[in-house]
Amino acid sequence: MSGSGTLLQALLDASADPALGVRVAAVVADRPCVGLERAERAGVPTSVVRPGDHADRAAWDTALAARIAQAAPAFVVSAGFMRILGPAALAVATVVNTHPALLPSFPGAHGVRDALAYGVKVTGTTCHVVDAGVDTGPIIEQRVVAVAEDDTEESLHERIKVQEREMLVEVVGRLAREGFTVEGRRVRIG
Repeated sequence: MSGSGTLLQALLDASADPALGVRVAAVVADRPCVGLERAERAGVPTSVVRPGDHADRAAWDTALAARIAQAAPAFVVSAGFMRILGPAALAVATVVNTHPALLPSFPGAHGVRDALAYGVKVTGTTCHVVDAGVDTGPIIEQRVVAVAEDDTEESLHERIKVQEREMLVEVVGRLAREGFTVEGRRVRIG
């Protein structure tokens, strides 16, 4: 986790209901952040795996993979973790991420800004499986958000975040309760 932890908070809040079928096993970040504080308040184990504490990217990826393996998750949610995961981390468990655009359009760190600059009339959010690329993995779910004539990057992103949090909670619950398979570019739940 790299951000403020609002996606994490949505998962923590929703996981308090046993009907969701989700338990947050651990929260790992690449630096100290508000998300770690949120997890600690919820009684979830936390840790930081800083890239700068390792000789190179591969060593960091191996350390991150070891930390993920310690938690033994059914799958990993990369909520706000703004780093590309390497092969070691991706081999431990399926990783699910969200992105504030309708992939494959507008991948990368500036999806909202790029969508506005392009002049789209709708954008949204995507939940996808993480692969070795940047926002290129198989799509699990998408939600559409209309672009208003007077939208700024901030106003549009706030509306997208509302859909992103709802979608992530719903998808994570379904993945946990119903199971899933990834077959090429398709993710099948149940």
